[in-house]
Amino acid sequence: MRSCHPFGSLPGENPGCVRHSPPHVDSVAEHPRHATRSPPLSSHLPAQARGSSDPFHGSGLARFNALSPESAHAALLHCCGSRRWAHRVAAHRPYPDAGALLAAADEASYDLSQADLSEALACEFPPELEQGASFAALLALDAAHAEYERTFGHAFVICLDGHTPEEQADQLLAAIRRRMELEVDEERAISADELRRVAQARLADLTRWLTSTDGMSSVEFGLFAPVG
Repeated sequence: MRSCHPFGSLPGENPGCVRHSPPHVDSVAEHPRHATRSPPLSSHLPAQARGSSDPFHGSGLARFNALSPESAHAALLHCCGSRRWAHRVAAHRPYPDAGALLAAADEASYDLSQADLSEALACEFPPELEQGASFAALLALDAAHAEYERTFGHAFVICLDGHTPEEQADQLLAAIRRRMELEVDEERAISADELRRVAQARLADLTRWLTSTDGMSSVEFGLFAPVG
C-alpha cells in the first residue's frame, strides 16, 4: 500500500488519469466520488512527510482563485466529499493568502450538518500507507479497518501529519483500536475533526499541483488522476 497524490502525478511521476464529469450540486447520484468504489483519489495521509511549514504555493493559490466555479467545485470535492463544503469554499474565492483559504475551509467544516458529514464520510476510503509496512501489519490493518466499518458504517478517517512512514502503521492500528471503544456519537465527532484536518492537507496538495501546467490543465478539464 502507498500514499497517492489526490490530483494526479507530479512532473516526473507516472500518471493514471480518470475522467469525472463536473458534479451537479443538487444530485447525489452524480457526485464523482459516489460512483463505483475504486482506488481513492487521495489518501488520508496526504501530507505525512512534506516537511514544509508552508506547503501552499502562491502561484497555485492564484490559479485556484482563477478556476471556473465548476472546476473549483469539482477539485474541492476531492478534498472533502461534501458538496455543500465544496460549494462554500469555491464561492468565497478569491483568497488573498493560504491562511484565508484554510480559515474558510475550517469554517465550512465546522458548519457541516449531520447529512453533510455523512455524505463526506461516505466518500472516504481506508488510509493508505507509505512503503515499508510489513505484510503482517497490513493484514492487521485490513482486519481492523473491516471491523471499524462494520461498527461505524464508514471508513476510518485520520490525519497522521508529523509521523514518518515507518511510524504510520503502528500509529494507525493503535488509533483504530482506541477509537473502536468509543460510542458512535463520540467517534463521529472525532471523525469530523479528522476530516477537517485531512481536507486542509488535501488543499495544500491541490495548490501544489496547480503550480504545474499539467496540473492546471487537469483541473480545468475535469481530469483527476488516482495513483495506486
